[in-house]
Amino acid sequence: MKIKVCGMREPANINELIREVKPDWMGLIFYSKSSRYVSEDFALEIQVAEVPKVGVFVNESIEFVLSKIDEFKLSVVQLHGNESPEYVRKLKLETDKKIWKVILVGERIEWEALRDYEDLVEYFLFDTATASHGGSGKKFNWETLETYPFQKGFLLSGGLDVESTDEVLSLAERMPQLIGLDLNSKFEDTPGLKNIERLKSFKKKIRP
Repeated sequence: MKIKVCGMREPANINELIREVKPDWMGLIFYSKSSRYVSEDFALEIQVAEVPKVGVFVNESIEFVLSKIDEFKLSVVQLHGNESPEYVRKLKLETDKKIWKVILVGERIEWEALRDYEDLVEYFLFDTATASHGGSGKKFNWETLETYPFQKGFLLSGGLDVESTDEVLSLAERMPQLIGLDLNSKFEDTPGLKNIERLKSFKKKIRP
């Protein structure tokens, strides 16, 4: 089970995360309305961090995405808005970075609407539908995922916390496509500042 810690921003906190938690990915949010938005002021310090970096974007221009890939040395682009398959296709022509598509989950998921993305993205990421595009600390009904029709791996997000581990492991047993978890607001002391001990405790339970 892979672990992505999202909403990172403070260089000292990032260095401690890499040293103590060693996540598989670190997420940087480039959505200006987010309380975890990463300013270009941090770019020089963050770009050298020795962890694969995932840039989170919401309905941005391809030019903006490409600028952040270069500025922060991103490994993955996570599309968290209403980006169309055609948008993803155009982006893939401009970069060799991996692309993930976030699916915001409410009462149900229209699986057929995802089919056009299947060959374009590395992973899907399922998160709770909110007006703020993530970071809500709220879970959606994971039973919704049990009709997932694809073989493509996916990540799970939305309100995960230390108490979620048994439920996560149970879901992973039933759904081998679940390859990773996206951790954010439930592991924070304040927006953008992660509690390292809480993250270490979660990782120890999920990957003993």
